[in-house]
Amino acid sequence: MEVTFVNPGIDYMISQIMEFQAEDESAFWSEPLYHFYPQLDKAYAASLPFPKRREYIEHTMRKVYAELGDTINEKAALYSRQWEVCKEQIAAALSDAFCVDCVNLFNDIRCNVSMNPIEPRFLTAKSYDTFYLNSEKGAIGEGIHEIIHFVWFYVWNRLFQDSYDEYERPSLKWILSEMVVESIMKDERLSSINPYFRRENGGCIYPYFFDMKADGKLILDTLDDMYRTQSIEEFMRNSYAYCIEHEAEIREHIRRSER
Repeated sequence: MEVTFVNPGIDYMISQIMEFQAEDESAFWSEPLYHFYPQLDKAYAASLPFPKRREYIEHTMRKVYAELGDTINEKAALYSRQWEVCKEQIAAALSDAFCVDCVNLFNDIRCNVSMNPIEPRFLTAKSYDTFYLNSEKGAIGEGIHEIIHFVWFYVWNRLFQDSYDEYERPSLKWILSEMVVESIMKDERLSSINPYFRRENGGCIYPYFFDMKADGKLILDTLDDMYRTQSIEEFMRNSYAYCIEHEAEIREHIRRSER
């Protein structure tokens, strides 16, 4: 398992930033940009028609990048050194969790060190983004989350033989994959090197999952019970069936939380 950390350049960063600034995007996804970059006037941006808003954001972020480019390059090198320290135990833990050889399976993962505070991942490209303000330990913690997705959907696809197109937001398969990360991350080999793992430190999944319930029980508790007592393939089948059964409650909770 190998991850290469790179500065992808400002054009890439702007394209990804704008993916979360669409007209109908929820504040959960769009507002972090304005929190981290006070150079952007949120009220002014909101007053602009979308083409002009894009121009305003792009112009501002290009000026920010002119000041941060060297820092981002330095962070990419820092994250790479930390990855070398941790990669063997990460690969071993995920090999055990998924019953596949992760050591030799994922040798071409790319991490884009970006100004975008939202950190998307791209399954078929085997790449993901990490925010440049992460510490080296934080970047590895965030990276474990994304790598879990790569392995999860590799095993999932072999089991269900469906399409990778079905694994992206807002599909139920995407939602499930986001919820199960915490159970997998509980392995001491993973949680011990993720400074965000503990919920009081932010958690390793979206916080709105923490209080999500179905049938009067926390959904994460139900999934965790399944994960601890079933094989990974049984868990995938049964957890997805459970999510289908409770899809209405899950989606309504997410809708309220993101708004």
